[in-house]
Amino acid sequence: MIGFFLWLFSANFSLADDFRPLYIEVNEIGAHRYTSRVKTPPQILDTNTPLIKFPSFCQPDPGARNIYRCSDDLADSLLSVSYPSYEVANSTVVKMSFLSGENYTFTLSRGEYQWRVPKREEVLGVSAQYAWLGIEHIWIGFDHLLFVLCLILIARKTLRILVTITGFTVAHSITLVLAALDIVTLPVPPIEAVIALSVLFLAAEIARGPRHNFTWRYPITVSSSFGLLHGLGFAAVLNEIGLPQTELLTGLVSFNIGVEIGQVIFALVVILMLNYLRRWKWFVFNGQKTLSYCIGCVAAYWFIGRSMSFLF
Repeated sequence: MIGFFLWLFSANFSLADDFRPLYIEVNEIGAHRYTSRVKTPPQILDTNTPLIKFPSFCQPDPGARNIYRCSDDLADSLLSVSYPSYEVANSTVVKMSFLSGENYTFTLSRGEYQWRVPKREEVLGVSAQYAWLGIEHIWIGFDHLLFVLCLILIARKTLRILVTITGFTVAHSITLVLAALDIVTLPVPPIEAVIALSVLFLAAEIARGPRHNFTWRYPITVSSSFGLLHGLGFAAVLNEIGLPQTELLTGLVSFNIGVEIGQVIFALVVILMLNYLRRWKWFVFNGQKTLSYCIGCVAAYWFIGRSMSFLF
């Protein structure tokens, strides 16, 4: 009986070894010069040690082991791994490092033997990528869009709308940068709940109608105050996406510019629609209040759902 358990125990460890991944490391050590290293799990025999296949424009350095000289940049090229005797179905972990400081790690599933080297980070490429991510995020960030819509309804006149949205822009830009750089760190779920509450607050103000209170007299102050919170929400999304490794400032600025582009486009569309709808008496007397009720219901639903997610 004791022998059986010892066998079972040792078998479990041998099976665990069977699932250990192959580890491949490729490092840039000079201009178009790269080193490669392969670490195999125990079950792979020495006679079946895998080889890394570089592109045709790369050749082994005759004077050094595991060093390749290439006539072109390896970035965005295909590499593969091959076994001399028989293929092994283990997953593969690949680590790629450039001299610029960029490091990438990714995993190939079982049966995958080829991968593409990531492109190098360049200012123009990073700018375009992160600007589009900013535009995309604001257009799918319905809570932010509803907040901007409420600001437009409260500010009413074009100049006040411009000043109010500028205040919102400046405020959320500040906290976006501070949070993205980990200078300010706050838990995301409560922030998301308060963002929903900010929309609910403005919707309630619109439902009550224009009054001689702080919100209607100084919308820029309200937009700036809540903008600080919205910036933390933008930063949470940016942290999920990930910032560039070497073009950090470019990524941050471009993402923020993208958010503003998307926000301006949305604001222009809303202003044009409101100018058209205000030709109708029904909208002038009832439409704005009805719209505020709809926004308030949605914001209340968001606030309750987001609050419950971290309270329970």
